[in-house]
Amino acid sequence: MQLAILRQQVDLDGYREEELVALARQGGENAIRALIKSNNQRLFRVARAVTRDDAEAEDVVQEAYVRAFTRLDSFKGDALFSTWLTKIALNEAITRIRKQRPVAELEELDIAAAANGGQVIMFPTSLTPPGADAELGRGQVRALLEQAIDELPAAFRIVFILRDVEEMSIDETAAQLSIKPETVKTRLFRARKLMRAAIEKRLSSGFAELFPFNGWRCERMADRVVERLRGEA
Repeated sequence: MQLAILRQQVDLDGYREEELVALARQGGENAIRALIKSNNQRLFRVARAVTRDDAEAEDVVQEAYVRAFTRLDSFKGDALFSTWLTKIALNEAITRIRKQRPVAELEELDIAAAANGGQVIMFPTSLTPPGADAELGRGQVRALLEQAIDELPAAFRIVFILRDVEEMSIDETAAQLSIKPETVKTRLFRARKLMRAAIEKRLSSGFAELFPFNGWRCERMADRVVERLRGEA
């Protein structure tokens, strides 16, 4: 693909997706970069949900972009470009996993066709830079959520990512995975239930350490009580 940096003074951030795609078809490097930046988060999350490996997910995303931008003539515009990209990344991730893992494990995905009621748990986000303590807390929460997501069965994990993390609609998720909307609802409900159970299990192990009253605090209390008792004598 022949690339050409757009030299005219234009604000690509204000361009609509279809306009960026049109420029990308002409080899506009700036437009391609803009499309990549706007889709990176979703594609990584989708790939990560399937591979459960950061490095592998990055490779999947890179390959998905290469496939997409070298085959832009096959994009007919029947769906959003971001939806088309997501499908490519999902297929790439599934294809890689098929080559690496036993067929029995892959049957969990139950989305072979894709290759041809609880609370919503969201990743913590903020538009303002947090302080050091807040950032540490956010990192701990994020790690807790990511571990819980990784433990979900594959079929539930990808639905959870698309619906609760990427906030895709039920119909969009069903279309991406080539399953029925009712199946999306069922898997999402079960995924949320498993997520809550996993998080509660991890948190409950720390309950015994809440409000510690030991060491010098315990000793001081004993001294105070004994002193009071002596005074009552």
